[in-house]
Amino acid sequence: MNMIVYGIKNCNTVKKALNWLTDHHIQFEFHDFKKLGVSDEKITSWQEKRPWESLINKRGTTWRRLSPEIQELADNSASARRLMRENTSVIKRPVIENGQDLLIGFDEIEYSTKLL
Repeated sequence: MNMIVYGIKNCNTVKKALNWLTDHHIQFEFHDFKKLGVSDEKITSWQEKRPWESLINKRGTTWRRLSPEIQELADNSASARRLMRENTSVIKRPVIENGQDLLIGFDEIEYSTKLL
């Protein structure tokens, strides 16, 4: 299975991750979920590997701009999945699928351990 990096091109964290992968000569496919979206099935598969809470970026601008009512609705995997599908910018980035591994965010130590 090829490595797939999900994210948004203009996100600084995604840029760091892509640069790290390129610097380490690691091949990947990039999926821009701002342009291509992300399916319910894909988010479900991520939730099967990691807790749904780890997929939502509650520190980001997108989350902070959501109304408290919308934020409160994201209180279980189904409602979080719906929020992520409808508003992909709320997904913590990047999400990297590499075989059975699912990496969320950018962490050089984790990347070195799991990708090299």
